[in-house]
Amino acid sequence: MNALNKKTVEDIDVKGKKCLVRCDFNVPVKDGVITDDKRIREAMKTIRYLVDHGAKVILCSHMGKPKGEFNEKYSLKPVAKRISELLGKEVYMCKDVIGEDAKSHAAALNDGDVMLLENTRFHAGEEKNDPEYSKELASMAEIFVNDAFGTAHRAHASTAGVTAYLPAVCGYLIQKEIEIMGKALEAPERPFVAILGGAKIADKLNVINNLLEKCDTLVIGGGMAFTFLKAMGYEIGKSLVDDTKIEYCKDMMKKAEANGKKLLLPIDTAIAASFPDPIDAEIDVSYVDSDKIPANMEGLDIGPKTCALFADAIKSAKTVIWNGPMGVFENPTLAKGTIEVAKAVAESECVSIIGGGDSAAAVEQLGFADKMTHISTGGGASLEFLEGLELPGIAALNDK
Repeated sequence: MNALNKKTVEDIDVKGKKCLVRCDFNVPVKDGVITDDKRIREAMKTIRYLVDHGAKVILCSHMGKPKGEFNEKYSLKPVAKRISELLGKEVYMCKDVIGEDAKSHAAALNDGDVMLLENTRFHAGEEKNDPEYSKELASMAEIFVNDAFGTAHRAHASTAGVTAYLPAVCGYLIQKEIEIMGKALEAPERPFVAILGGAKIADKLNVINNLLEKCDTLVIGGGMAFTFLKAMGYEIGKSLVDDTKIEYCKDMMKKAEANGKKLLLPIDTAIAASFPDPIDAEIDVSYVDSDKIPANMEGLDIGPKTCALFADAIKSAKTVIWNGPMGVFENPTLAKGTIEVAKAVAESECVSIIGGGDSAAAVEQLGFADKMTHISTGGGASLEFLEGLELPGIAALNDK
């Protein structure tokens, strides 16, 4: 799948047209202050293009989980303020989503004006993809622009529902996400190394299956590795395991072998007596080979030999996709594996794509963000994309 077959903002005339723009402004806010504005900055290219080309811009987004009712805690007011600063012009903040204030302001917009609707999830109709709610949202505009990659895997009113009533195109962020990840999956420069981590193997079943068909080497770390290690007959102590997926892991190892793909698993493991509580508490760890984890111990990160093994695979890669940390990276003692992998990816000459969620957070926290080719703005959306699924928010856009 590739965004090039979908219309973008450049394929339509926006001058003088009211454009409803779905962005992903689901940013962290503490005491009314935005603590990370990356998602807002990512949306600015599309917003600036529309303003510069004389569109009347109606921005919308969800934030948090207000459960279908008004909740000041999830108001987008801080977002309107930040966009005003970045744009250098006033962005009107509506008091409602589809109420009188929003509609009268939308009707009175001049070319190049920008307004922001209140949180789309203040109505139960958003997550239910209610056609009546979609119709009300669409009634304010003449064109729909979707630039919210982070919610493209959800068929909600403001991501997919409104496309039934308006011509629909994508913005620059969605275009960039799909082009970069699409090329990496469809026509990667090889060797292509995929790195998967994180705790739950169940979340990544189809991703593993799909990537084994596309990559040359699949690297597996994080909590999900222990189910594979158990499938190999290893002792994994108290480590996280999904016993219902042992056969699946055996099948995937057979598939890798049959297709001539390398499947790399941890050869040594950082172990401790129990999971850290609180998560960043000081903890005593020791390192053992992955087949010798004592019964009373739990594996919580990859060990130094594994770091070297994984780094070696990354060094020779031309394309790397990484989704999910190698251990409990929120704990300084158990972040070593994730740091070493991030370092190897950052230092490599490859095209590097970080698939949103925890891996994006880890790369940002560790200060490697500017060394990566692309950091996806969507965790769930990029995972579904790596699975080879069609994303409803993108499928609903007009074809070129």
